[in-house]
Amino acid sequence: MNLIECYSALGGNYEDVLRRLTNERLIKKFAVRFLDDKSYGLLEASLNENNVEEAFRAAHTIKGVCANLGFDKLMHSSADVTEALRAGDLDRAKQLFPAVSEDYHLTVDSIKALDD
Repeated sequence: MNLIECYSALGGNYEDVLRRLTNERLIKKFAVRFLDDKSYGLLEASLNENNVEEAFRAAHTIKGVCANLGFDKLMHSSADVTEALRAGDLDRAKQLFPAVSEDYHLTVDSIKALDD
């Protein structure tokens, strides 16, 4: 799968990120680096431990990274969790987390399918 197909599959905005990062090589480099980010695991663990502060930090990081990389679908679902946690609503954040999980795995699977 090429980069444009990857962005289409993960619900991203390739054109927007191309305007910011200006070349495909750079976009691919940062997209692949996303696979090493530990924020999703931290978010999941923090929600399971009822740690609102740590969960907020992880969700906010995911949202920001996704906004910068044009991973719009995951950015929106993680923004919803971020705002629930900002309000201190752990139960709501836990209800919203399955969408983040689905979008995260879609994003990771799409990036892993990129051509070398």
